[in-house]
Formats: sequence, structure tokens, C-alpha cells
Amino acid sequence: MRKIILSVILITILVLTFISNFIIADNPIPAEAVKFDTGDTAWMIVATAFVLLMTPGLGFFYGGMVGKKNVISTMLQSFMAMVIVTILWTVVAFGLAFGPTIGGIIGNPSENLFFAGVGTNTAWSLAPTIPFILFALFQAKFAIITPALITGAFAERVRFWAYLLFMVLFILLIYAPLAHMTWHPDGVFFKMGVLDFAGGTVVHMSAGWAALAGAIFLGKRKVQKVNPARITYVLLGTGLLWFGWFGFNAGSALGANGLAAQALGTTTVAAAAAAMAWVFLDKILGHKLSALGACIGAVVGLVAITPAAGFVSIPHAIFIGLFSAIVSNIVVSKFPKGKIDDALDVFACHGVGGMVGMLLTGVFASKAINPAVGDNQGLIFGTPTLFINQLIALVVVSIFAFVASYVLFFIVNKITPLRVTEEKEELGLDISQHGEFL
Repeated sequence: MRKIILSVILITILVLTFISNFIIADNPIPAEAVKFDTGDTAWMIVATAFVLLMTPGLGFFYGGMVGKKNVISTMLQSFMAMVIVTILWTVVAFGLAFGPTIGGIIGNPSENLFFAGVGTNTAWSLAPTIPFILFALFQAKFAIITPALITGAFAERVRFWAYLLFMVLFILLIYAPLAHMTWHPDGVFFKMGVLDFAGGTVVHMSAGWAALAGAIFLGKRKVQKVNPARITYVLLGTGLLWFGWFGFNAGSALGANGLAAQALGTTTVAAAAAAMAWVFLDKILGHKLSALGACIGAVVGLVAITPAAGFVSIPHAIFIGLFSAIVSNIVVSKFPKGKIDDALDVFACHGVGGMVGMLLTGVFASKAINPAVGDNQGLIFGTPTLFINQLIALVVVSIFAFVASYVLFFIVNKITPLRVTEEKEELGLDISQHGEFL
């Protein structure tokens, strides 16, 4: 049956793309083509490449943490997100996220199927200085890394084909609505005034809560404590993530401008502060200063600054990095691992880090940094409205992402088993799922 389904998918895409000029409306270049800013365009091309690099970086980050017999499978889960989500985004998901609104919840994909109308001579309303297709491809990289983040929670025990099916459903039914609600001008969160500069809700909170749902649904690994296969992979992955995150956050300014520079600065100091706080706290609690701790701390800081990057000052970014690392470190140490096997602490790092970042955006957002904040500045400036809106969004997204993800895991498991057998888990996913090994 699986062979038949895969054959139908391939043939359908082949046919639709071959006859696309007959079924998709042309988008002719007008007599006076739109004039874009070449500097903005150049920067956004680079930023898009930066963000894509984050996903293989995540593969190294996760792959180094798991046991040796699951390294390839773990890294491949990130790599295949680049493959599957790219096609899915182009065919339908971009329209669901950024198409004409349906009730402020989801977009109508009919106008943008196969990137129809997404060309080089039109622009997104909030990014008028770059081609529409560049904006769409930049957003594609955000969609790619989000399901890849989830994989750390159910590492070493998930069937690969079931993961691919979950990833498709997650993008269509969870990621796309959240992106629409948060970043589309007609989205419900956008209209509320919720601030999410680069994906605290859309990427990190959704991935964190989905990870928790997956860890609960799949149950514990047969052997929970394993020696990390390659700490050097984790260090390499962290470096690639940190590097790519400059595109993630500074690129979300959607231009080569002062706001991009501010986001780059806040991203830099928040990551450094969080890594410092993590290893200092480890030492205070009687642990050794570890490479793994430094890497996890840096990533937590990157996660937490993501929603705030273009809204807060440099000193406040340092506070966000320090505070998020302390909170996530405590959550990691107190997490009930004997009952819930979140293998690589995705919820404690990405979920909690994203929530801390969203709330602190509501505390520190300043119109002096970004005029788009308006009069509803952060709580520290004496206006509570933004903080309340951030809190409402946090609660709604948390409930939606967790419940919807759990339902999707349930549905996928009914279609094809999510978890490998005990024998294959013991053998390792590299061999049992892919016939390869280190």
C-alpha cells in the first residue's frame, strides 16, 4: 500500500507541474516593473540561506546527543524536513499561511497553489522592498526547521515513515494556522497586537508543545540513559545554529536596515548570556562545566530572544538570555524523566524558552527600538496591554499546539504505527530503518 501511495504522490506532482501553465494563471510582468531595493534583496537572499543552514545544524546538534546506533536516523529526520516541507510549502502550505484570510485563522491557498502569483514582480504587503518569491522562500525555511525541532523529543524510537506523515499534517494543520494568525495582517493575533518578531509562538512554542505531546504519546525508550555519540557534533551543530540564527532573527527585519542590525545585536548577546548563565548555574549546583551545557544554554538564549529580537534593547536582551537559561535549566533538572521521556529536552528548551521569550517581549518591547510597537509598550514602561496580549497568545497557542499535536499523533498511529518494535529499537534505528550505520 505504501508503495502505491508514494507512486501516486510522485505521479500527481509530475503531472501537475508539467501542465502547470494550463492550470495556473500567468503572472506577467507589467509595463513598469516594480522597483525593489537591491540591498534589501541581497540581504534577504543571504538570510534565507542562513536559515536553511540551521536545519542541518540542528541535525548535528541532535545527532551528537543520541546513542551511536541512532545518529544517522536522527540527522536524517532533519534533512528530510528540508526535502518534504520545501515541496509542501510550494504546493499548498504557503497559501495556507499567507493567503487571503479565512476568519483570521487560516489562509485560502487557492490563489497561491504551486506559488501561483508568487513571483519576482510582486511584493508582500509587509515586505514591499523585496520580491514576493523571496519572502515566500524565506518563510519556507522557518516552516522547515519547526517539525525538525520536534524530533528530539521522540528520538531513538519513532518509525521514519510515520514521522514523515506527522510532519506533513503538522505543517498543514498546526504550523500554517499559527503563522497566519501571528504574521498575516488579518490574523487574529496580529490584529490583537501580539508581537512575535521571528517565531516564538509559530516555531518554538508549537514545536515544544508538539514535542511534549509526542513524548507522552510514544512512551519511554527501552533504555533512557545513553552516552552521547559525538559531543563534537553538538558543538558543530550549535555553531551552525548560532550562525544561521542571524538570518532567522536579523532577516525577520525583511530588509538591510537598522532593525536588522538591532536584531543581530540582541541575538548575539542573548545567546552568549544564556550560555554563560547555564554553565555558571551548573557549577553553582555542583556539576562540571560541560560542553553540552554550554551548547544547550546558547540555544536556549537564541530561542528566547527570537520573539523579542527586533523589539528590545541590548541590555534587556542580555536579561532575556540570562533569565531564560536559568528557567530552562531548572525545568530540565526538575522534568519528570522517569514518567515522560522527552529524549533531548525539546519542551524544556524550545517550549519553555519560547514562552519565556514571548512573556519578556511583553515586558521589554520598546517603541524607541521599533516604532511598530506603538503606545502598547512593554510592562516595564508602565503599559500592561501588550503583556496581557502576549499572555493570552501564550495560553491559546499552548493549548492548541499540544492538543492538536496529540490528536495528530493519534491519527498517524491509526494509519501506520508510530513506534518501532522493541527489537528494532534495541538494534538501533540506523540499521532497522535505513540499513546504514556509523
